[in-house]
Amino acid sequence: MSSILFYLNGQRVVVDRPDLDMTLLQYLRSTGLTGTKLGCGEGGCGACTVMVSRYDTDESRIIHASVNACLCPLVTIDGKHVITVEGLGTSANPHPVQERIALLHGSQCGFCTPGFVMSLYTLLRNKPNPTEHEIEECFDGNLCRCTGYRPILDAAKTFADMAWKQGTVAADGTAHVVEKKGGCGIDGCCRLQKSPEAVVANGSSIVHDPTKAPTSITNGCGKGSECCKVQKRHDSGHAESTVVNQAEADKAAVIAKFQRYDPTQELIFPPFLIRYAKRTTSDAEPQLLPLDIASTDAQSWCKRYVRPLTLSALLTALEQYPDAKLVAGNSEVGVEIKLKRSKFATQIYVNDIPELRLISETPEGVAFGANITLAKFEQALDAFTAKHGEQRTQSLAALRENLRYFAGNQIRNVATIAGNIVTASPISDLNPVFLAAGATLTLASTQGERQVPITEFFLGYRRTAMRAGEVLVSVSVPFNKEGEVIRAFKQAKRKDDDIAIVTCGLRIRVDENQRVVDAAFAYGGVAPTTVLAHAAAKAAVGGTWGDREVLDRVLGACQQELKLDYAVPGGMAEYRTALTTSFLFKFWAVSCCALRIACAESALAHELNEEERVVSKARQEYAPVEDRAIVGKGVAHLAALKQVTGEARYVDDMPPIAGELHVGLVLSTRAHAHILGINADKALALPGVVRVLTARDLPGENHWNIFKDEEILPADTVHYYGQPLALVLATTQKTAQEAARLVAVAYEELPAVLSIRDAVAQSSFYDETRQLINGDVDKALAAADLVLEGESYCGAQEHFYLETMGAIAVPKGEDGEMEVFASTQNPTEAQMVVAEVLGVPASRVVCRVKRMGGGFGGKESRSVLIAAFAALGAHHTGRSVRIALDRDEDMQVSGQRHPFYGRWTVGVTKEGRILGLRARIYSNGGFSHDLSIGVLERAVSHLDNCYRMPATDFVGRVCRTNTQSNTAFRSFGGCQGMFLSENMLCEVADRLNLSVDHVREINLYRTGDVTPFSQKLDDWNVPQMWAQLKSKACYDERRQAVDAFNRQSTHRKRGLAMLPTKFGISFGVKHLNQGMALVHVYMDGSVLVAHGGTEMGQGLHTKMAMVAAETLELPLESIFISETATNTAANTSPTAASASSDLNGFAVYNACKELADRLRPYRERMAGEPFAKIAKVAYLDRCNLTAAGHYCTPDIGFNWMKNEGLLYFYFTQGVAIAEVELDTLTGSHSTLRVDIIMDVGRSLNKAIDIGQIEGAFAQGQGWTTTEEFLYFPNGRLFTTGPGNYKIPSAMDIPRDFRVDLLEGSDTSVLKTIFSSKGVGEPPLFLGASVFFALRDAVLAKRREVGVPGRLVMESPATPEILRMACEDQLAQMARIPGMLKEGKPPFVVRI
Repeated sequence: MSSILFYLNGQRVVVDRPDLDMTLLQYLRSTGLTGTKLGCGEGGCGACTVMVSRYDTDESRIIHASVNACLCPLVTIDGKHVITVEGLGTSANPHPVQERIALLHGSQCGFCTPGFVMSLYTLLRNKPNPTEHEIEECFDGNLCRCTGYRPILDAAKTFADMAWKQGTVAADGTAHVVEKKGGCGIDGCCRLQKSPEAVVANGSSIVHDPTKAPTSITNGCGKGSECCKVQKRHDSGHAESTVVNQAEADKAAVIAKFQRYDPTQELIFPPFLIRYAKRTTSDAEPQLLPLDIASTDAQSWCKRYVRPLTLSALLTALEQYPDAKLVAGNSEVGVEIKLKRSKFATQIYVNDIPELRLISETPEGVAFGANITLAKFEQALDAFTAKHGEQRTQSLAALRENLRYFAGNQIRNVATIAGNIVTASPISDLNPVFLAAGATLTLASTQGERQVPITEFFLGYRRTAMRAGEVLVSVSVPFNKEGEVIRAFKQAKRKDDDIAIVTCGLRIRVDENQRVVDAAFAYGGVAPTTVLAHAAAKAAVGGTWGDREVLDRVLGACQQELKLDYAVPGGMAEYRTALTTSFLFKFWAVSCCALRIACAESALAHELNEEERVVSKARQEYAPVEDRAIVGKGVAHLAALKQVTGEARYVDDMPPIAGELHVGLVLSTRAHAHILGINADKALALPGVVRVLTARDLPGENHWNIFKDEEILPADTVHYYGQPLALVLATTQKTAQEAARLVAVAYEELPAVLSIRDAVAQSSFYDETRQLINGDVDKALAAADLVLEGESYCGAQEHFYLETMGAIAVPKGEDGEMEVFASTQNPTEAQMVVAEVLGVPASRVVCRVKRMGGGFGGKESRSVLIAAFAALGAHHTGRSVRIALDRDEDMQVSGQRHPFYGRWTVGVTKEGRILGLRARIYSNGGFSHDLSIGVLERAVSHLDNCYRMPATDFVGRVCRTNTQSNTAFRSFGGCQGMFLSENMLCEVADRLNLSVDHVREINLYRTGDVTPFSQKLDDWNVPQMWAQLKSKACYDERRQAVDAFNRQSTHRKRGLAMLPTKFGISFGVKHLNQGMALVHVYMDGSVLVAHGGTEMGQGLHTKMAMVAAETLELPLESIFISETATNTAANTSPTAASASSDLNGFAVYNACKELADRLRPYRERMAGEPFAKIAKVAYLDRCNLTAAGHYCTPDIGFNWMKNEGLLYFYFTQGVAIAEVELDTLTGSHSTLRVDIIMDVGRSLNKAIDIGQIEGAFAQGQGWTTTEEFLYFPNGRLFTTGPGNYKIPSAMDIPRDFRVDLLEGSDTSVLKTIFSSKGVGEPPLFLGASVFFALRDAVLAKRREVGVPGRLVMESPATPEILRMACEDQLAQMARIPGMLKEGKPPFVVRI
């Protein structure tokens, strides 16, 4: 049979001779179902999540599974039902999951949102009343870069059986009252009441309109001060005032209007598919048959696809196709195809073979079918553990423990035991446990079956003992015996959904005298394959378990046996070595406790066991807005319902134009070299390739950016590894990318510089210097009680917007006109550069931006290059050209946050007061200027953060290196400058033996102080917020509690840090501080607003619509914003610098004010008439119903040479407290609680601003903890996707997350739109409070082990850095002497 049959959103689909290379994601998007997104292509982000349902003949039930469509081959969907986000609901009639995520602010840019919707939907299909814990765990395979996850979790938890309302509404219109955990604990809590207006006569609920502000409940429920909406606050101007917490009131009002969730109304699983799976269909119907499909496409990578239905048929197929690749979940094979470009000509699908899914039990143990999914394996392990008790099933429990953090749900739902074993990965999560447990593998071929102990199975890197034609049938795990203990441990960069650094399974068995009679210590991540530490086991056998001498002997043997070379593949040699003994020490303590052996370490077992993660909780707080109709209210993002339903369109969602071509990039494979020649003959010979373009093909200007020091396509010299050298234009993206790899480039290699330190040593700088000098630093240092010198470093950060760079260029066919649809924050620059490249006036080019799936600064300048590539191709071919980068391409090409390195000398008093600071700071700018000078200026001007420094001498330089040109990123140098100075304060406190938070507090600016850039602080609220948060968050009491915990706990340490921030708002370039808007009132009363800002999830369009509605005195639903386009908003500034609401908001206000003034006479004459009628009358009276608005920031402008003028229009300020817990043996940590207070002036939309604060915080937390950006020494990027670059997941956010907006402060000095402040960037630095809390925890450990003095700790504080900074005995044992490092390059480097 050569066709496949499946159902898609309830409709039957038959595909004859399917494309064997096509993924389910590609198929869905080709049919117009573009709600399912491509985020990474490797199953690591969840943006492509769909639900795939099948009938399980083994269990006689329907299985619903969340699946990564990007890895799922289309051909494997035969007999299944696929449901996408479009199959749930529409924006007009959303599914409850979609509605709740949208209306509780769980969608910002919206690109990841369909994936979250489908993960939650799948959970509800399997369990309609899940627990909050199950809800949080269902998202372990989904990433979000915008929201900080909190609002998504809040929305999802309304479906929980312990939530505020249990997710359903009773017939009487009230919500289910639950335990005290729901609501506020008061019987009949107003949160648990359904407002009358939300119910119509038939008892059904009305979907809340997101364009209307939630009903304000300003007086609570009548319980007075006892109401959960009324909170005690300590705001500026209020010693202790009782005010309404409008955040909770808004939330309650929205929840009250939710439609009822009725699981009986879901799309049914097609009954035909049940009969199809059971093979009971009639002769007249399609039948489940073996598949053998040969590709008809000569370019297909997969030439033949075979699906046997029995084990014997599989073995026969393997004889026929001995080189075939077996495919089950495709989680490994798919990544090899996508990222390694592996080609498997014949693929055999094994998921429909019942014999490979059998689970059987014997008195000795359990045999698990090799092809059961890991999700089913988890369920089976739980069942056997419950059946046989803990002692006999410790091996099963150990396997289950490692599965807790194995990838995400989407991967576990398809990946199999066999795949984990036979790939022979040296970092497998399960293989060390199988080895330690003494598992046996059953292999089969046409010659028969044989059993192989797993200890004899792994022969080398990715090599096993399997013979040709053999398959793995089952793995048998023995039950545990009396006196036996086995545990599993794993360490990764991020706790959830991450690849192991080191993993292990450790087992011992003792006799009645506690003498070890058997031991097996198996490790992954320390050798080319999973290995047993034989010497360590030998050291244990015969010894008395619990005897300290045995522990020392075992640790020493393990250390020697598994010690790694400095240049070992994978890097982190010292850390990985330390983990081997740290895990063994943990096992010693835990096993002694389990065996009831009294020893010093067994008393510590409670610290060393993996604890169940606490379900997160959160609270937001702000006051009601009494004096405005719309502005300030917590209106949901206007596009939220379109985003949750998949209706929102992004660039690559646009349908193709007939004849459209795709771009493939030819990327450099050298970091620095002369180009000797480019040969595209092989590429041009590939069918479907239309043209290859190089620098010679540019009709206009080849140089771009502010300094004109970067080429669109390099003519002579390559400047970084991965630089685009040529463009391949082809009829499909696959062909274009494959052809690009066929282009041959000849190089003459040149010396390359990668890191800041190397650049400084070689004086590799750009010409520009930025300096701020105030007072006499030498005099200040001479007067100081302590003069301290030091160095600080903070690393790069990848933007990781979920939507990668993309553009579509459409030639108009006359006058050189070109229309460009781009994912860019800077449509004007895209327009100008495209015009220059094509050699046409800018008036011939229109750039359009509907929305972006995230930007964060990464699409301010670097996106322009991508638009230029598309336009160049369209110019030469006269056809529409599309470019959509894969994740690895995007990360190689786009540029990141600048790493910074600083050297400083500071003078302080013995009390910790700063007298003077001399700082020399350097950024890694990459190979071109880009925006590096602007980033440097902000870094230099934020070195003071919130502290008075009487004498300063700050100098900054940008280093020229052979990396991507680093670029804008949220906070734009400000966070780097503040980080360097905060690190300095920490080291000062270390030397003075003072609390660093005390040092921070006594140095805070006061109102009227002057900054190093000569700006007086008039609007200054940090001291007030510091005191307020310190009191409200009980800082002093928690400090005592943390110290008490650390005295009692040996291997777990807690840390606490309090951190302020001051972020200047304005563009550093004066002319960019302007905005424009164009507003049309149509004769039907509707209003169209165009402005210069772009929407990337930050809610800018929503805020602008609110400003327009407020100014025109119209309901919000009357206002519409379609897009940002250069023919309606000309000469715009980039959407950046947290200034877009200020600039465009005032422009919109000015335009609307003009229209309001024109219409006022008509309104007065026609009082009480509908606005549509008024507009029509005005039109008939020939009143101009169009107005343009313009705004430029007053007084702004700074002279760096003279240190005079106004650098920033105002400062957005905030304070955060973070509390963490650190496992000092591994470097893992959890963020227990975070409290934030932000001064955002009088917010334009408080709910959106809260979301910006939480999202920015999460990015700052990631920047300083998990997000490590690394290169190979030859300049090739190592971290090219979510597989090895770790942004925070939903499980990484604070377990207790509290965010307040400062209320009651004096905003009279603000000259901004409605006295608001920019909020996009300023909160990001507060995420570093987690870093400094971790530093506090490390210091506690170092003091305990007797390591005195200051701690120098670089960012990001990865588990490796944290573990090794503890400097305990095991860490010191793992250190590699300097002489053994000499001459050996590290595996990867920070730049």
